[in-house]
Amino acid sequence: MRRFLAFLLVLASWAFAQVPAAWLGLHVSEQEGAWVFEAAGVHFSYVPGVGWAPPLDPALPPPQGAELALDERVLRAAGVVPPELPSARLRYRLAKDQLRLVLDLPPGPVPELPRADGESPGWFTFFVPYFVPNPPRLDGLSFRYEPQGTEIRYLAPAGRVYRWRTFPLGEPARFVMDAYFVTPPEETRIAEGIVLRREYVWTPEPLELVRVIARPGSWRLEPVGEPGKKQRLPEMAPDALALLNGGYYDPKTATPIGLWVVDGVPLSLPYGRSALMWDGGVPQASVPTFKAWVVTPDGRTHPVGLNRWPARLTAYTVPGRVGRAGENVTVAQGDRVVHTYPAPVTLEPGYWALAYPADDPDWAGRLHPGDHLALYGALEPPVRYALEAGPLLIQAGRLAYHPEAEGFAKDAPQIRKVTYQAAVAWTREGELWLVTSGKTTPGVLAEQLLALGAWGAIRMDSGGSAQLYAQGELAYPTQERPVVSGLALWPR
Repeated sequence: MRRFLAFLLVLASWAFAQVPAAWLGLHVSEQEGAWVFEAAGVHFSYVPGVGWAPPLDPALPPPQGAELALDERVLRAAGVVPPELPSARLRYRLAKDQLRLVLDLPPGPVPELPRADGESPGWFTFFVPYFVPNPPRLDGLSFRYEPQGTEIRYLAPAGRVYRWRTFPLGEPARFVMDAYFVTPPEETRIAEGIVLRREYVWTPEPLELVRVIARPGSWRLEPVGEPGKKQRLPEMAPDALALLNGGYYDPKTATPIGLWVVDGVPLSLPYGRSALMWDGGVPQASVPTFKAWVVTPDGRTHPVGLNRWPARLTAYTVPGRVGRAGENVTVAQGDRVVHTYPAPVTLEPGYWALAYPADDPDWAGRLHPGDHLALYGALEPPVRYALEAGPLLIQAGRLAYHPEAEGFAKDAPQIRKVTYQAAVAWTREGELWLVTSGKTTPGVLAEQLLALGAWGAIRMDSGGSAQLYAQGELAYPTQERPVVSGLALWPR
């Protein structure tokens, strides 16, 4: 698991390879200067400074430390470990809230080992049909040895939420035991009917989730920011109770990518992905229905496709490569033609473009530098506020995560990368959630929000842009980044 690569490696556990005598059920006594080890059917002794007494080889490794830990070779020679019981060495990684145990299995047939997960009141116990010769010394971790194998038990720190899972791996054969012990949910009231909640959900690994939760009717939400300008979220709305980062933008030019509507006025036109839309009440999220048209110098109106919705005539408003082979592209600034080029063309920030078939006699030579050319658009139905992002996560209480249908490439980093996530979600009753999460994928986040009871949800810009503020302070994650748009929440 990639998350474990960053864990603090406390001990490799390969160097220490002795088992305390008491863990093996051995009674130890001192008799005439020798240490005598006894159990049912077993009796052997060690003389300090001399070695092991017959029938053991005197040169076998001596007992170690105050626990009189014994080497596997001694235990097998003395008959404590049956010859038919195979050995498997143990490795581990420990973090502040996770412990991973890895049993490296010997060559040969592998017994059936369970793939399981569950919860318990702070402990887990697993039995493995192997002798573990190198049990690590960790607080809460204990071992009990039997002729049929080893019982491994772990007691997690007090006051934690606790889960575990086990699974086998092959090539080489291993058996993995994961224990997770995280802090319990914490909720802080930040206004009447509005709280900041920190908790962990299970994926099955623990995933930190931080939400501003606003009771139905207690909140007012608006898009904030300025196209073409990157700012810290608190600079966009200093008096907001909570702030979540908004939609996508071109990082070099701060040009917003997608629909942005404030008080019914579009600040940016749709790109073609899902948008969060609302009139003041419970929001909705979907790919907006939009009409666009251009008005040419002769005053005539012509319907056009827009950005990711190409048509015979297509308008482009997002910087980057535009137009298709066999088309001409007329670039405009504001409502004035700048120039016409054969497609494709690199569209610079602050400009828009109209693409049309190069061999169309109605358009060939029709537009000249300085001509009036205006682009218009209208949402159907119109909304007061909108902010495009995507992909859609949940709709009508069901998973609606289909990023490829929204123009995300199959291997797009926005979709595949395990990173911080940001989303807006709501319940059927009208409760609103501004959400940030630990590093995961949007598909995993969608499943977790649905499990928590979301009726609808949409992913906002994520990765380094994902950030949630509450009462002017960064609530999650720990680093901020200037962005172009945000969502500001006030108490109603």
